[in-house]
Amino acid sequence: MAATPERASAATTRRKAGRHRGEGQWAAGHFTPLNANEQSKKDDDGLNVRTRVETIYSKAGFDSIDPADLRGRMRWWGLYTQRRPGIDGGKTAVLEPEELDDRYFMMRVRIDGGRLTVAQLRAIGEVSEQYARGTADITDRQNIQLHWVRIEDVPAIWEKLESVGLSTTEACGDVPRVVIGSPVAGIAADEIIDGSPAVEIIHDRYIGSKEFSNLPRKFKTAISGSPVQDVVHEINDISFVGVVHPEHGPGFDLWVGGGLSTNPKLAQRLGAWVPLDEVPEVWAGVTAVFRDYGYRRLRNRARLKFLVADWGTEKFRQVLEDEYLGRKLADGPAPDEPVSKWRDHIGVHEQRDGRYYVGFAPRVGRVDGATLGKIADLAAAHGSDRLNTTVEQKMIILDVERDRIASLTEGLEALGFQVDPSPFRRGTMACTGIEFCKLAIVETKARAARLIDELEARMPDFEEPVSINLNGCPNACARIQTADIGLKGQLMLDADGNQVEGYQVHLGGSLGFDAGFGRKVRGLKVTSAELPDYVERVLRRFEKQREDGERFATWAARATPEDLS
Repeated sequence: MAATPERASAATTRRKAGRHRGEGQWAAGHFTPLNANEQSKKDDDGLNVRTRVETIYSKAGFDSIDPADLRGRMRWWGLYTQRRPGIDGGKTAVLEPEELDDRYFMMRVRIDGGRLTVAQLRAIGEVSEQYARGTADITDRQNIQLHWVRIEDVPAIWEKLESVGLSTTEACGDVPRVVIGSPVAGIAADEIIDGSPAVEIIHDRYIGSKEFSNLPRKFKTAISGSPVQDVVHEINDISFVGVVHPEHGPGFDLWVGGGLSTNPKLAQRLGAWVPLDEVPEVWAGVTAVFRDYGYRRLRNRARLKFLVADWGTEKFRQVLEDEYLGRKLADGPAPDEPVSKWRDHIGVHEQRDGRYYVGFAPRVGRVDGATLGKIADLAAAHGSDRLNTTVEQKMIILDVERDRIASLTEGLEALGFQVDPSPFRRGTMACTGIEFCKLAIVETKARAARLIDELEARMPDFEEPVSINLNGCPNACARIQTADIGLKGQLMLDADGNQVEGYQVHLGGSLGFDAGFGRKVRGLKVTSAELPDYVERVLRRFEKQREDGERFATWAARATPEDLS
Protein backbone atom coordinates (compact mmCIF):
# COMPACT_ATOMS: atom_id res chain seq x y z
CA MET A 1 0.00 0.00 0.00
CA ALA A 2 1.10 3.53 -0.78
CA ALA A 3 3.35 5.35 1.67
CA THR A 4 3.24 8.84 0.09
CA PRO A 5 0.62 11.06 -1.57
CA GLU A 6 2.32 10.59 -4.93
CA ARG A 7 1.78 6.83 -4.70
CA ALA A 8 -1.64 6.95 -3.00
CA SER A 9 -2.96 3.90 -4.93
CA ALA A 10 -3.83 2.91 -8.48
CA ALA A 11 -7.45 3.76 -7.82
CA THR A 12 -6.74 7.19 -6.39
CA THR A 13 -4.23 8.44 -8.95
CA ARG A 14 -6.87 8.15 -11.66
CA ARG A 15 -8.90 10.87 -9.95
CA LYS A 16 -8.23 14.47 -10.91
CA ALA A 17 -8.57 17.35 -8.51
CA GLY A 18 -11.03 20.04 -9.51
CA ARG A 19 -10.75 23.68 -8.69
CA HIS A 20 -12.41 23.17 -5.32
CA ARG A 21 -9.87 22.29 -2.65
CA GLY A 22 -12.33 19.88 -1.02
CA GLU A 23 -11.46 18.33 2.31
CA GLY A 24 -7.79 17.79 1.56
CA GLN A 25 -8.25 14.14 0.63
CA TRP A 26 -5.27 12.60 -1.10
CA ALA A 27 -7.59 10.17 -2.90
CA ALA A 28 -9.25 13.14 -4.58
CA GLY A 29 -5.90 14.48 -5.74
CA HIS A 30 -5.71 17.18 -3.07
CA PHE A 31 -2.07 16.89 -2.08
CA THR A 32 -1.41 20.56 -1.34
CA PRO A 33 -1.32 21.06 2.45
CA LEU A 34 -4.27 23.13 3.64
CA ASN A 35 -3.09 23.96 7.15
CA ALA A 36 0.11 24.33 9.14
CA ASN A 37 -0.02 20.80 10.54
CA GLU A 38 -0.27 19.24 7.10
CA GLN A 39 2.51 21.49 5.81
CA SER A 40 4.76 20.46 8.68
CA LYS A 41 4.18 16.77 7.95
CA LYS A 42 4.91 17.33 4.27
CA ASP A 43 8.09 19.24 5.11
CA ASP A 44 9.49 16.33 7.11
CA ASP A 45 8.17 13.01 8.35
CA GLY A 46 7.71 13.00 12.11
CA LEU A 47 9.72 9.82 12.47
CA ASN A 48 12.81 11.69 11.30
CA VAL A 49 12.92 13.90 14.39
CA ARG A 50 14.59 11.18 16.44
CA THR A 51 17.90 11.79 14.75
CA ARG A 52 17.74 15.50 15.65
CA VAL A 53 16.88 14.68 19.25
CA GLU A 54 19.86 12.36 19.52
CA THR A 55 22.42 14.46 17.64
CA ILE A 56 21.36 18.07 18.26
CA TYR A 57 18.64 18.76 20.83
CA SER A 58 19.84 16.47 23.61
CA LYS A 59 23.31 17.98 23.33
CA ALA A 60 22.45 21.67 22.81
CA GLY A 61 19.44 21.73 25.13
CA PHE A 62 15.82 22.86 25.06
CA ASP A 63 16.44 26.21 23.38
CA SER A 64 17.92 24.48 20.33
CA ILE A 65 14.67 22.69 19.44
CA ASP A 66 12.98 23.81 16.22
CA PRO A 67 9.41 24.96 17.10
CA ALA A 68 7.97 22.72 14.35
CA ASP A 69 9.61 19.76 16.06
CA LEU A 70 8.83 20.92 19.59
CA ARG A 71 5.06 21.24 19.14
CA GLY A 72 4.64 18.80 16.30
CA ARG A 73 7.02 16.09 15.17
CA MET A 74 8.35 15.14 18.61
CA ARG A 75 4.95 13.64 19.28
CA TRP A 76 5.86 10.91 16.81
CA TRP A 77 8.27 9.75 19.54
CA GLY A 78 5.88 10.09 22.46
CA LEU A 79 6.95 13.56 23.63
CA TYR A 80 4.75 16.54 24.51
CA THR A 81 5.88 19.65 26.33
CA GLN A 82 4.05 19.78 29.63
CA ARG A 83 2.26 22.73 31.18
CA ARG A 84 4.35 25.38 32.88
CA PRO A 85 3.57 25.37 36.64
CA GLY A 86 1.46 28.19 38.04
CA ILE A 87 -0.68 28.93 34.96
CA ASP A 88 -4.34 28.85 35.99
CA GLY A 89 -7.13 27.34 33.91
CA GLY A 90 -8.51 30.68 32.83
CA LYS A 91 -5.39 31.28 30.74
CA THR A 92 -5.42 27.93 28.93
CA ALA A 93 -7.14 29.23 25.81
CA VAL A 94 -5.63 32.71 26.02
CA LEU A 95 -1.87 32.20 26.09
CA GLU A 96 0.28 31.32 23.12
CA PRO A 97 1.81 27.82 23.01
CA GLU A 98 5.27 29.10 23.92
CA GLU A 99 3.77 30.77 27.00
CA LEU A 100 2.15 27.53 28.15
CA ASP A 101 5.14 25.29 27.42
CA ASP A 102 7.38 24.20 30.21
CA ARG A 103 10.97 23.19 29.48
CA TYR A 104 10.11 19.61 30.43
CA PHE A 105 8.27 16.86 28.60
CA MET A 106 5.61 14.28 29.16
CA MET A 107 6.83 10.99 27.73
CA ARG A 108 4.38 8.24 26.81
CA VAL A 109 5.69 4.67 26.92
CA ARG A 110 3.85 2.56 24.39
CA ILE A 111 2.52 -0.77 25.74
CA ASP A 112 0.68 -2.56 22.94
CA GLY A 113 -1.91 -5.00 24.24
CA GLY A 114 -1.07 -3.83 27.76
CA ARG A 115 1.51 -6.61 27.95
CA LEU A 116 4.55 -6.19 30.20
CA THR A 117 7.25 -8.41 31.61
CA VAL A 118 8.74 -7.97 35.06
CA ALA A 119 11.93 -6.63 33.46
CA GLN A 120 9.97 -4.09 31.42
CA LEU A 121 8.01 -2.81 34.41
CA ARG A 122 11.23 -2.52 36.39
CA ALA A 123 12.79 -0.56 33.54
CA ILE A 124 9.90 1.91 33.47
CA GLY A 125 10.17 2.30 37.23
CA GLU A 126 13.90 2.94 37.00
CA VAL A 127 13.42 5.51 34.22
CA SER A 128 10.77 7.21 36.34
CA GLU A 129 13.04 7.37 39.36
CA GLN A 130 16.15 8.49 37.49
CA TYR A 131 14.73 10.85 34.87
CA ALA A 132 11.08 11.75 35.68
CA ARG A 133 11.02 12.78 39.35
CA GLY A 134 9.30 9.50 40.21
CA THR A 135 6.16 10.22 38.19
CA ALA A 136 4.13 7.50 36.48
CA ASP A 137 0.49 7.35 35.41
CA ILE A 138 -1.29 4.35 33.92
CA THR A 139 -3.50 5.68 31.12
CA ASP A 140 -6.88 4.52 29.87
CA ARG A 141 -5.12 3.21 26.75
CA GLN A 142 -2.80 0.82 28.60
CA ASN A 143 0.25 3.10 28.33
CA ILE A 144 2.37 4.56 31.12
CA GLN A 145 3.14 8.29 31.08
CA LEU A 146 6.09 10.00 32.71
CA HIS A 147 6.61 13.70 33.43
CA TRP A 148 9.45 16.16 34.09
CA VAL A 149 11.56 14.57 31.34
CA ARG A 150 14.49 16.72 30.13
CA ILE A 151 15.45 16.70 26.46
CA GLU A 152 19.04 15.98 27.50
CA ASP A 153 17.93 12.64 29.00
CA VAL A 154 15.71 11.39 26.18
CA PRO A 155 18.35 9.31 24.32
CA ALA A 156 19.32 7.53 27.55
CA ILE A 157 15.66 6.82 28.29
CA TRP A 158 15.13 5.39 24.82
CA GLU A 159 18.18 3.19 25.23
CA LYS A 160 16.92 1.89 28.58
CA LEU A 161 13.40 1.19 27.33
CA GLU A 162 14.50 -0.39 24.07
CA SER A 163 16.93 -2.70 25.88
CA VAL A 164 13.87 -4.49 27.33
CA GLY A 165 11.69 -4.32 24.20
CA LEU A 166 9.71 -1.15 24.92
CA SER A 167 9.55 2.08 22.96
CA THR A 168 7.85 5.44 22.59
CA THR A 169 7.56 5.12 18.80
CA GLU A 170 4.34 6.73 17.52
CA ALA A 171 2.93 6.90 21.03
CA CYS A 172 1.52 10.29 19.97
CA GLY A 173 1.07 12.15 16.67
CA ASP A 174 -0.97 11.64 13.49
CA VAL A 175 -0.16 7.96 13.42
CA PRO A 176 -1.48 4.57 14.57
CA ARG A 177 -1.38 4.94 18.34
CA VAL A 178 -0.93 2.05 20.75
CA VAL A 179 -2.92 -1.05 19.78
CA ILE A 180 -4.98 -1.82 22.86
CA GLY A 181 -5.84 -5.44 23.50
CA SER A 182 -7.42 -7.69 26.07
CA PRO A 183 -5.13 -7.78 29.11
CA VAL A 184 -6.05 -11.44 29.60
CA ALA A 185 -5.60 -12.50 25.97
CA GLY A 186 -4.49 -16.09 25.70
CA ILE A 187 -5.10 -16.91 29.36
CA ALA A 188 -8.76 -16.22 30.23
CA ALA A 189 -10.81 -19.37 30.60
CA ASP A 190 -13.85 -17.84 28.87
CA GLU A 191 -12.04 -16.21 25.95
CA ILE A 192 -13.68 -16.42 22.51
CA ILE A 193 -10.41 -16.01 20.61
CA ASP A 194 -6.89 -14.80 21.43
CA GLY A 195 -6.21 -11.61 19.47
CA SER A 196 -2.66 -11.05 20.73
CA PRO A 197 -0.95 -12.52 17.63
CA ALA A 198 -2.63 -9.83 15.51
CA VAL A 199 -1.59 -7.11 17.98
CA GLU A 200 2.02 -8.26 17.69
CA ILE A 201 2.00 -8.44 13.89
CA ILE A 202 0.47 -4.97 13.51
CA HIS A 203 3.02 -3.55 15.90
CA ASP A 204 6.01 -5.25 14.29
CA ARG A 205 4.95 -4.65 10.69
CA TYR A 206 3.48 -1.17 10.71
CA ILE A 207 4.52 0.84 13.78
CA GLY A 208 7.46 3.04 12.87
CA SER A 209 6.85 2.45 9.16
CA LYS A 210 6.47 5.45 6.89
CA GLU A 211 3.56 3.72 5.19
CA PHE A 212 1.29 5.11 7.90
CA SER A 213 3.40 7.81 9.55
CA ASN A 214 1.35 10.64 8.00
CA LEU A 215 -2.33 10.13 8.74
CA PRO A 216 -4.89 12.96 8.86
CA ARG A 217 -5.08 12.64 12.66
CA LYS A 218 -4.43 10.08 15.37
CA PHE A 219 -5.73 6.58 14.73
CA LYS A 220 -6.84 4.32 17.60
CA THR A 221 -7.05 0.54 17.43
CA ALA A 222 -8.61 -2.08 19.71
CA ILE A 223 -8.49 -5.89 19.43
CA SER A 224 -10.08 -8.27 21.91
CA GLY A 225 -11.61 -11.72 21.91
CA SER A 226 -12.87 -11.44 25.47
CA PRO A 227 -16.60 -11.82 26.20
CA VAL A 228 -16.08 -9.01 28.72
CA GLN A 229 -15.36 -6.71 25.73
CA ASP A 230 -12.53 -5.12 27.65
CA VAL A 231 -11.12 -2.63 25.10
CA VAL A 232 -13.99 -0.10 24.78
CA HIS A 233 -14.31 -1.00 21.10
CA GLU A 234 -17.23 1.38 20.63
CA ILE A 235 -15.01 4.48 20.79
CA ASN A 236 -11.99 3.46 18.70
CA ASP A 237 -11.29 4.29 15.06
CA ILE A 238 -11.05 0.57 14.30
CA SER A 239 -11.91 -2.39 16.50
CA PHE A 240 -11.93 -6.14 16.15
CA VAL A 241 -14.43 -7.73 18.54
CA GLY A 242 -14.47 -11.45 19.27
CA VAL A 243 -17.44 -13.37 17.84
CA VAL A 244 -18.24 -16.92 16.75
CA HIS A 245 -19.32 -17.27 13.13
CA PRO A 246 -21.95 -20.02 12.67
CA GLU A 247 -19.95 -21.53 9.80
CA HIS A 248 -16.36 -20.38 10.22
CA GLY A 249 -15.97 -20.43 14.01
CA PRO A 250 -14.21 -17.87 16.23
CA GLY A 251 -13.05 -14.63 14.62
CA PHE A 252 -13.68 -10.91 14.84
CA ASP A 253 -16.47 -8.47 14.06
CA LEU A 254 -15.13 -5.30 12.41
CA TRP A 255 -16.08 -1.86 13.76
CA VAL A 256 -14.97 1.58 12.49
CA GLY A 257 -15.45 5.27 13.19
CA GLY A 258 -15.65 5.64 16.95
CA GLY A 259 -14.23 8.54 18.92
CA LEU A 260 -15.09 11.06 21.62
CA SER A 261 -13.65 14.57 22.13
CA THR A 262 -16.00 17.50 21.46
CA ASN A 263 -17.99 15.71 18.75
CA PRO A 264 -18.44 12.15 20.01
CA LYS A 265 -19.54 9.29 17.78
CA LEU A 266 -19.92 5.59 18.48
CA ALA A 267 -18.20 3.14 16.16
CA GLN A 268 -20.32 1.31 13.61
CA ARG A 269 -20.28 -2.31 12.57
CA LEU A 270 -19.34 -3.05 8.98
CA GLY A 271 -21.08 -6.42 9.28
CA ALA A 272 -17.87 -8.17 8.28
CA TRP A 273 -16.31 -11.23 9.93
CA VAL A 274 -12.51 -11.37 9.94
CA PRO A 275 -10.45 -14.48 10.82
CA LEU A 276 -7.47 -13.97 13.09
CA ASP A 277 -4.82 -14.39 10.39
CA GLU A 278 -6.46 -11.68 8.24
CA VAL A 279 -6.75 -9.04 10.98
CA PRO A 280 -3.42 -7.29 10.17
CA GLU A 281 -4.27 -7.07 6.46
CA VAL A 282 -7.75 -5.70 7.13
CA TRP A 283 -6.34 -3.29 9.71
CA ALA A 284 -3.88 -1.99 7.14
CA GLY A 285 -6.69 -1.63 4.59
CA VAL A 286 -8.85 0.47 6.92
CA THR A 287 -5.83 2.55 7.95
CA ALA A 288 -5.01 3.19 4.28
CA VAL A 289 -8.61 4.27 3.60
CA PHE A 290 -8.20 6.80 6.39
CA ARG A 291 -4.82 7.95 5.11
CA ASP A 292 -6.06 8.47 1.54
CA TYR A 293 -9.67 9.61 2.08
CA GLY A 294 -9.45 11.27 5.50
CA TYR A 295 -10.30 14.95 5.79
CA ARG A 296 -7.02 16.88 6.08
CA ARG A 297 -8.37 20.42 5.58
CA LEU A 298 -9.69 21.03 9.12
CA ARG A 299 -8.11 19.39 12.18
CA ASN A 300 -11.43 19.21 13.98
CA ARG A 301 -12.87 17.07 11.17
CA ALA A 302 -9.81 14.97 10.45
CA ARG A 303 -10.72 11.88 12.50
CA LEU A 304 -12.02 8.76 10.76
CA LYS A 305 -15.40 9.10 12.50
CA PHE A 306 -16.35 12.01 10.24
CA LEU A 307 -15.59 10.09 7.06
CA VAL A 308 -17.60 7.09 8.28
CA ALA A 309 -20.50 9.34 9.26
CA ASP A 310 -20.54 10.96 5.80
CA TRP A 311 -20.06 7.78 3.78
CA GLY A 312 -22.06 5.29 5.81
CA THR A 313 -20.95 1.75 6.48
CA GLU A 314 -22.03 0.32 3.12
CA LYS A 315 -19.83 2.66 1.10
CA PHE A 316 -16.94 2.38 3.53
CA ARG A 317 -16.96 -1.41 3.29
CA GLN A 318 -17.21 -1.27 -0.50
CA VAL A 319 -14.21 1.06 -0.82
CA LEU A 320 -12.23 -1.07 1.62
CA GLU A 321 -12.99 -4.28 -0.27
CA ASP A 322 -12.73 -3.00 -3.83
CA GLU A 323 -9.80 -0.57 -3.64
CA TYR A 324 -7.66 -1.89 -0.79
CA LEU A 325 -8.30 -5.59 -0.15
CA GLY A 326 -9.24 -6.66 -3.67
CA ARG A 327 -11.80 -9.13 -2.33
CA LYS A 328 -15.04 -9.34 -0.39
CA LEU A 329 -15.14 -9.89 3.34
CA ALA A 330 -17.43 -12.52 4.82
CA ASP A 331 -20.60 -11.32 6.49
CA GLY A 332 -20.73 -12.10 10.17
CA PRO A 333 -22.73 -11.88 13.39
CA ALA A 334 -22.79 -9.05 15.89
CA PRO A 335 -21.15 -9.64 19.28
CA ASP A 336 -23.29 -10.52 22.27
CA GLU A 337 -23.64 -8.06 25.12
CA PRO A 338 -20.64 -8.14 27.46
CA VAL A 339 -20.90 -10.67 30.24
CA SER A 340 -20.16 -8.11 32.96
CA LYS A 341 -20.67 -4.42 33.67
CA TRP A 342 -17.06 -4.31 34.89
CA ARG A 343 -14.51 -4.59 32.10
CA ASP A 344 -11.34 -4.27 34.18
CA HIS A 345 -10.64 -7.86 35.33
CA ILE A 346 -10.23 -6.76 38.94
CA GLY A 347 -10.10 -9.59 41.49
CA VAL A 348 -8.87 -13.18 41.41
CA HIS A 349 -9.73 -15.24 38.31
CA GLU A 350 -8.77 -18.70 37.18
CA GLN A 351 -6.80 -19.00 33.95
CA ARG A 352 -7.35 -21.68 31.36
CA ASP A 353 -4.15 -23.41 32.54
CA GLY A 354 -5.34 -23.73 36.13
CA ARG A 355 -3.26 -20.86 37.48
CA TYR A 356 -4.76 -17.48 38.39
CA TYR A 357 -4.54 -13.83 37.45
CA VAL A 358 -5.00 -11.09 40.02
CA GLY A 359 -6.32 -7.66 39.02
CA PHE A 360 -5.82 -4.72 41.35
CA ALA A 361 -6.78 -1.07 41.45
CA PRO A 362 -4.47 1.92 41.76
CA ARG A 363 -6.40 5.11 42.43
CA VAL A 364 -7.13 6.84 39.10
CA GLY A 365 -4.06 5.25 37.54
CA ARG A 366 -1.59 7.24 39.62
CA VAL A 367 1.47 5.33 40.76
CA ASP A 368 5.18 6.21 40.95
CA GLY A 369 8.45 4.76 39.79
CA ALA A 370 9.45 3.21 43.10
CA THR A 371 6.08 1.52 43.42
CA LEU A 372 6.28 0.13 39.89
CA GLY A 373 9.53 -1.51 40.88
CA LYS A 374 7.91 -2.97 43.99
CA ILE A 375 5.01 -4.34 41.94
CA ALA A 376 7.52 -6.00 39.61
CA ASP A 377 9.38 -7.50 42.56
CA LEU A 378 6.13 -8.71 44.10
CA ALA A 379 5.07 -10.40 40.87
CA ALA A 380 8.46 -12.09 40.48
CA ALA A 381 8.42 -13.28 44.08
CA HIS A 382 5.10 -14.99 43.42
CA GLY A 383 6.24 -16.81 40.31
CA SER A 384 5.01 -14.40 37.66
CA ASP A 385 6.91 -12.76 34.81
CA ARG A 386 3.86 -11.15 33.21
CA LEU A 387 1.93 -8.03 34.21
CA ASN A 388 -0.68 -6.25 32.13
CA THR A 389 -2.34 -2.86 32.13
CA THR A 390 -6.02 -2.29 31.36
CA VAL A 391 -8.02 0.45 29.66
CA GLU A 392 -9.54 1.30 33.03
CA GLN A 393 -6.19 2.46 34.50
CA LYS A 394 -5.76 -0.82 36.39
CA MET A 395 -3.12 -3.60 36.48
CA ILE A 396 -3.10 -7.40 36.45
CA ILE A 397 -0.50 -9.93 37.59
CA LEU A 398 -0.71 -13.20 35.63
CA ASP A 399 0.27 -16.82 36.19
CA VAL A 400 -0.10 -17.05 39.97
CA GLU A 401 -0.36 -20.47 41.63
CA ARG A 402 -3.40 -20.98 43.83
CA ASP A 403 -1.40 -21.35 47.05
CA ARG A 404 0.32 -17.98 46.49
CA ILE A 405 -2.77 -15.83 45.92
CA ALA A 406 -3.27 -14.84 49.56
CA SER A 407 0.35 -13.76 49.97
CA LEU A 408 0.27 -11.76 46.73
CA THR A 409 -2.95 -10.05 47.76
CA GLU A 410 -1.44 -9.09 51.10
CA GLY A 411 1.62 -7.71 49.34
CA LEU A 412 -0.49 -5.60 47.00
CA GLU A 413 -2.56 -4.22 49.86
CA ALA A 414 0.64 -3.31 51.69
CA LEU A 415 1.51 -1.17 48.66
CA GLY A 416 -1.90 0.52 48.80
CA PHE A 417 -3.62 -1.49 46.05
CA GLN A 418 -6.89 -3.35 46.46
CA VAL A 419 -7.91 -6.63 44.84
CA ASP A 420 -11.51 -6.18 46.08
CA PRO A 421 -11.94 -2.40 45.86
CA SER A 422 -15.04 -0.33 46.47
CA PRO A 423 -17.11 0.57 43.40
CA PHE A 424 -15.74 4.09 43.76
CA ARG A 425 -12.09 3.11 43.64
CA ARG A 426 -12.82 0.61 40.91
CA GLY A 427 -14.96 2.87 38.78
CA THR A 428 -13.36 6.33 39.06
CA MET A 429 -11.04 7.49 36.30
CA ALA A 430 -9.28 10.80 35.64
CA CYS A 431 -7.20 12.37 32.89
CA THR A 432 -3.88 14.15 33.49
CA GLY A 433 -5.54 17.48 34.28
CA ILE A 434 -4.07 20.92 34.82
CA GLU A 435 -1.08 19.59 36.76
CA PHE A 436 0.71 18.77 33.49
CA CYS A 437 -1.67 19.16 30.52
CA LYS A 438 -1.58 22.36 28.45
CA LEU A 439 -5.21 21.91 27.36
CA ALA A 440 -6.64 21.44 30.84
CA ILE A 441 -8.75 23.97 32.70
CA VAL A 442 -9.11 22.24 36.08
CA GLU A 443 -7.32 19.75 38.35
CA THR A 444 -8.40 16.10 38.09
CA LYS A 445 -6.12 13.42 39.55
CA ALA A 446 -5.91 14.61 43.15
CA ARG A 447 -9.54 15.67 43.13
CA ALA A 448 -10.67 12.27 41.90
CA ALA A 449 -8.59 10.58 44.61
CA ARG A 450 -10.20 12.76 47.28
CA LEU A 451 -13.63 12.04 45.84
CA ILE A 452 -12.99 8.30 46.19
CA ASP A 453 -12.02 8.75 49.84
CA GLU A 454 -15.11 10.84 50.54
CA LEU A 455 -17.53 8.41 48.89
CA GLU A 456 -15.97 5.37 50.56
CA ALA A 457 -16.44 7.06 53.94
CA ARG A 458 -19.96 8.31 53.26
CA MET A 459 -21.38 5.29 51.41
CA PRO A 460 -19.49 2.21 52.67
CA ASP A 461 -22.35 -0.14 51.76
CA PHE A 462 -22.83 1.03 48.17
CA GLU A 463 -22.20 -1.96 45.89
CA GLU A 464 -23.58 -1.14 42.44
CA PRO A 465 -21.16 -0.81 39.52
CA VAL A 466 -20.75 2.89 38.74
CA SER A 467 -18.23 4.80 36.65
CA ILE A 468 -17.21 8.34 37.58
CA ASN A 469 -14.90 9.98 35.05
CA LEU A 470 -13.22 13.36 35.53
CA ASN A 471 -11.80 15.31 32.61
CA GLY A 472 -9.82 18.54 32.80
CA CYS A 473 -11.14 19.98 29.51
CA PRO A 474 -13.73 19.19 26.78
CA ASN A 475 -11.48 16.74 24.90
CA ALA A 476 -12.73 13.67 26.80
CA CYS A 477 -9.45 11.82 27.33
CA ALA A 478 -11.14 10.30 30.39
CA ARG A 479 -14.24 9.28 28.39
CA ILE A 480 -16.72 11.52 30.21
CA GLN A 481 -19.54 11.00 27.68
CA THR A 482 -19.62 7.24 28.25
CA ALA A 483 -19.45 7.27 32.07
CA ASP A 484 -22.35 6.87 34.46
CA ILE A 485 -21.27 10.20 35.91
CA GLY A 486 -19.05 12.19 33.55
CA LEU A 487 -17.50 15.42 34.78
CA LYS A 488 -16.13 17.91 32.23
CA GLY A 489 -13.85 20.51 33.75
CA GLN A 490 -14.65 24.20 33.36
CA LEU A 491 -14.47 27.46 35.27
CA MET A 492 -17.69 28.68 36.86
CA LEU A 493 -19.02 31.05 39.50
CA ASP A 494 -19.77 29.82 43.01
CA ALA A 495 -22.64 31.03 45.19
CA ASP A 496 -20.63 34.11 46.16
CA GLY A 497 -19.81 35.07 42.59
CA ASN A 498 -16.19 33.92 42.72
CA GLN A 499 -14.66 32.16 39.72
CA VAL A 500 -13.78 28.62 40.77
CA GLU A 501 -13.00 25.25 39.24
CA GLY A 502 -16.04 23.13 38.48
CA TYR A 503 -17.58 20.56 36.17
CA GLN A 504 -20.37 20.23 33.68
CA VAL A 505 -22.20 17.01 34.49
CA HIS A 506 -23.01 14.21 32.03
CA LEU A 507 -25.21 11.42 33.38
CA GLY A 508 -26.02 7.93 32.15
CA GLY A 509 -23.36 7.26 29.55
CA SER A 510 -22.75 3.62 28.79
CA LEU A 511 -20.66 1.21 26.76
CA GLY A 512 -21.52 -2.41 26.10
CA PHE A 513 -25.04 -2.39 27.45
CA ASP A 514 -27.15 -0.08 25.25
CA ALA A 515 -24.08 1.99 24.45
CA GLY A 516 -24.77 5.70 24.33
CA PHE A 517 -23.65 9.10 25.54
CA GLY A 518 -24.53 10.65 28.84
CA ARG A 519 -27.39 13.06 29.31
CA LYS A 520 -26.68 16.73 29.90
CA VAL A 521 -29.31 18.40 32.07
CA ARG A 522 -29.61 22.08 31.25
CA GLY A 523 -27.57 24.20 33.62
CA LEU A 524 -26.34 21.23 35.66
CA LYS A 525 -22.87 22.20 36.86
CA VAL A 526 -21.10 21.62 40.14
CA THR A 527 -18.12 23.33 41.75
CA SER A 528 -15.17 21.21 42.78
CA ALA A 529 -15.94 21.95 46.44
CA GLU A 530 -19.52 20.69 46.03
CA LEU A 531 -18.56 17.58 44.06
CA PRO A 532 -18.65 14.95 46.87
CA ASP A 533 -22.02 16.25 48.10
CA TYR A 534 -23.45 16.18 44.60
CA VAL A 535 -22.28 12.68 43.70
CA GLU A 536 -23.50 11.29 47.02
CA ARG A 537 -26.89 12.94 46.54
CA VAL A 538 -27.39 11.50 43.05
CA LEU A 539 -26.25 8.01 44.03
CA ARG A 540 -28.59 7.93 47.03
CA ARG A 541 -31.50 8.89 44.78
CA PHE A 542 -30.48 6.11 42.42
CA GLU A 543 -30.43 3.62 45.30
CA LYS A 544 -33.87 4.73 46.43
CA GLN A 545 -35.56 4.84 43.03
CA ARG A 546 -33.92 2.04 41.04
CA GLU A 547 -35.90 -0.99 40.01
CA ASP A 548 -34.60 -4.52 40.59
CA GLY A 549 -31.43 -5.03 38.54
CA GLU A 550 -31.58 -1.55 37.02
CA ARG A 551 -28.26 0.00 36.07
CA PHE A 552 -27.40 3.61 36.82
CA ALA A 553 -27.42 4.56 33.13
CA THR A 554 -30.95 3.20 32.69
CA TRP A 555 -32.17 5.03 35.76
CA ALA A 556 -30.49 8.28 34.71
CA ALA A 557 -32.23 8.13 31.33
CA ARG A 558 -35.68 8.09 32.96
CA ALA A 559 -34.98 10.24 36.03
CA THR A 560 -36.37 13.77 36.23
CA PRO A 561 -34.03 16.76 36.04
CA GLU A 562 -34.81 17.39 39.69
CA ASP A 563 -33.66 13.89 40.64
CA LEU A 564 -30.40 14.45 38.79
CA SER A 565 -29.65 17.86 40.25
